[in-house]
Amino acid sequence: MIRIHLTAADLARIRLAPRPAPLQELNTALLRMTRPDGRLLFDRWRRRLLRSLPAAAEPLADLVPAAAAPAFLDVFSDSLTDGLESVRATRPALVRAELERVYAGHPGPVPPWVHGLHRGDAASWRLLRRAQRAAFDTALGPVWPLVQDLHREEFTRHALTVAEHGTGAALTALVPGSRLRAGVWEFAAPGHTDVRPAGRGLVLRPTFHWGGHPLVAEPPDGPLFLTYPAGSGLPLAPDGAAGPDEALAAVLGRTRCEILLLLAEEHTTSGLARRLGVGNATASAHTAALRGAGLISTTRAGRAVLHRRTALGRLLVRQAGGTGATPTPPARS
Repeated sequence: MIRIHLTAADLARIRLAPRPAPLQELNTALLRMTRPDGRLLFDRWRRRLLRSLPAAAEPLADLVPAAAAPAFLDVFSDSLTDGLESVRATRPALVRAELERVYAGHPGPVPPWVHGLHRGDAASWRLLRRAQRAAFDTALGPVWPLVQDLHREEFTRHALTVAEHGTGAALTALVPGSRLRAGVWEFAAPGHTDVRPAGRGLVLRPTFHWGGHPLVAEPPDGPLFLTYPAGSGLPLAPDGAAGPDEALAAVLGRTRCEILLLLAEEHTTSGLARRLGVGNATASAHTAALRGAGLISTTRAGRAVLHRRTALGRLLVRQAGGTGATPTPPARS
């Protein structure tokens, strides 16, 4: 649980950032890339991104030895160049403290260039700058115009909610399940954290590459930043054009699209539920809808119910350009 204690001054200073932050969006994309969740669409996106990242970006992995990145990478400038300069301008004491924090208890050796970063070596800083630039160009460069468009839409939507329903309703609308009571905005997150901006205000930043709980950053100077997941929840495709799997998901819905792709091979209802991480009743409801559309067939074998794509379902996948091949053998119950 995260609880943000908002004073009257904080409430008066809440704002949604007017433009996306390149380095923060990169951070969330890399964070999501390192956390496979078993869903076909995201796992395919993750594998593509892992394969395409150049060697120049590899040093970034050294800065996250235990899934906790140093805070000096949290930069919210809406310009990539300014963001890179802001990282370089981090106070040496903060750089040293954060590197020591993320490597505390780490069993492996500290890479030499990270030692150099700790000492403030110019060569190590240049290496980090090249890594961030290379990762951004590969992971976000092709979809950055789409990120900008989505951010403008989110900005407009939030502004309208504030105008029609007030700041409190707008805040709780950003994070489903959150609530604002007596000046405390709280929402689910691992652990328990109480944050007090103490009059510094709060800047809200949507991200279109992260689907977990909101991320809170407290820079040493200035307002609190809260990065929250926005958008459709689907991987972004370049130039706003969805790839074949994403296009199917836009029509059928993500879960039904994944079921149709999985049913290149025969699966039981419970097997589908395990693969998708949903309940049997949910899987059954989705297969019923696909069966009603003629995209899958269902047969009974003893106590098991078996599903498979029909010729129409295969044609739909083929016309969309997807192979529908499953990455691992099908699960049976």
